[in-house]
Amino acid sequence: MTDQAGIVDLRSDTVTRPDAAMRRAMAEAAVGDDVYGEDPTINELEAEVAAMFGHPAALFVPTGTMGNQIAIRLVCPAADELICDADAHVVSYEGGGAAQHGGIQTRTIVADRGMLTPDQLEPQLRFEGYHTVPTRAVAVEQTHNRGGGAVYPLSLLKELRAMTSSYGVLLHCDGARIWNASVAAGVSLADYGALFETLSVCLSKGLGAPVGSVVVMADADMAPVARELRHRLGGAMRQAGILAAAGLYAVRNNLDRLAEDHARAHRLATTLAEVHPGLVDPKLVETNIVPIDLSGTTIDSATLAAHTRANGVLVSAVSPRRVRLVTHLDIDDAAIDRALDVLRPVLEQHVS
Repeated sequence: MTDQAGIVDLRSDTVTRPDAAMRRAMAEAAVGDDVYGEDPTINELEAEVAAMFGHPAALFVPTGTMGNQIAIRLVCPAADELICDADAHVVSYEGGGAAQHGGIQTRTIVADRGMLTPDQLEPQLRFEGYHTVPTRAVAVEQTHNRGGGAVYPLSLLKELRAMTSSYGVLLHCDGARIWNASVAAGVSLADYGALFETLSVCLSKGLGAPVGSVVVMADADMAPVARELRHRLGGAMRQAGILAAAGLYAVRNNLDRLAEDHARAHRLATTLAEVHPGLVDPKLVETNIVPIDLSGTTIDSATLAAHTRANGVLVSAVSPRRVRLVTHLDIDDAAIDRALDVLRPVLEQHVS
């Protein structure tokens, strides 16, 4: 599928547009004042998403960044420490919010494709002592954006959970694309949810809602604190059931179809690997993100992105020699064909 101007947009899965059925659900949504807890559609969404992850409480928020920032403040007090990988969204793309809003010290570990291991993490944990900033929480990202849509194996998450629990360290999941992980790995959302005190899950990426994320909490006592934090961050909403209705439609109708996005991403990766195997390893394309490595070519990412844009295909230049392609519900097989017709010739021209 292309838009009205014939553009194939592979920059992100955030660019999706609500279809007619989702718009109808929004138009027909029952609404109330959510500041008073009286919006029935928001209440329904929060209860449904919490149940999907096997937790007792959830909170609808406008953005994934706000969701992460609320969640990490629930698990890490001010002036204490959160550890994550060096490419994590919470430290790469959230404007330093943990420090500015939460007074949280973050420390990062370089990890292959963003996958922290217990052997890497355990020596880095710090505990209360003479001027030591104690580690209170660890954040992981599922799937990992800068890791190329990598899926944390359930077995690895369980090992991290066991190790952190043994030290009283809490675990947060930036689950912006956890839906993709669940479909790709065949792991239930409840199995993932059981491993975390908090999760932030996004409705406006692969699931196709126009806005919104949900903070999921293992302890119901966290919920009023989370609501207060949302208010302080400017996220309190009134008759936002119109937005929550899109989220409800998304989780009820657009989850299983993520497998289609994964298949199209793998097709992109396989075809481009035929141009040159150094561009992308199809075995590492587990979900809907295709990272293209241009280090073995004579073209940089900005030049490639400008060329594809001029030919009706939008891609993201995420570093000087790396481009990202992301499939989503507005990308069909014809759009993949069009993207390959543009990408393949220019890459063939510039491979070493």
